[in-house]
Amino acid sequence: MEQTTHRSAAVRDGLGVGVAVGLSGIAFGAAAITAGLSVPQACVLSLLAFTGASQFALTGAVGAGGDLVTATLGALLLGGRNTLYGLRLADLLRVRGQRGPLGGPLGRRLGRLLTAQGVIDETTAVTLAQPTPEAARTGFVTTFASLYLTWNLTTLAGAYGASFLGDPGVLGLDVVGPAAFLAILWPRLTASAELRRLAVAAVAIALCATPFLPPGVPVLLSAAAVLVVMAR
Repeated sequence: MEQTTHRSAAVRDGLGVGVAVGLSGIAFGAAAITAGLSVPQACVLSLLAFTGASQFALTGAVGAGGDLVTATLGALLLGGRNTLYGLRLADLLRVRGQRGPLGGPLGRRLGRLLTAQGVIDETTAVTLAQPTPEAARTGFVTTFASLYLTWNLTTLAGAYGASFLGDPGVLGLDVVGPAAFLAILWPRLTASAELRRLAVAAVAIALCATPFLPPGVPVLLSAAAVLVVMAR
């Protein structure tokens, strides 16, 4: 009975987080069109990348005039944190050695690939908040499924709607990406003094580099703020 209660709570947590965060896909869809991407490009990016901060970083760099290589490197740099999440969740989600839905080696590979696609900030937070391994796995699957579906549907809605505006910039939609990006980061900044120091150092590095380097490159350099904070 207690196990059922924990799993029910995990489902509620997963649905709540998935739907609430997924709605911000509207902002990403609009930001992608403003940055010059097409509706199909915005949708494919959400389907394959599926990590909000990295997607906003990529479209922001492209919209600012940065080249695609620099924008992609910045997005990959932000997405690299998901690798650390995966190391933490691998045993909890029984990824290592699992049979997979198809059975055999192919099934295991597909199962790991699908699980890796779902390892992001929100799924990690819900998973680690659960009291039992069974509830943790339920929370992960529920959050991943609800967030992936909502995020992709709202990306399509935001991009498709913005594409009818002609020039979305006339409505000030160019600020949607940075504003949504800040909204994603803000809860983490308010929760940790160490992260606030890291953010201040990153902003200082990016601002100093902006007058001298092409768009997108200062964002990559701001990662050096980690070294500054570690040195202190």
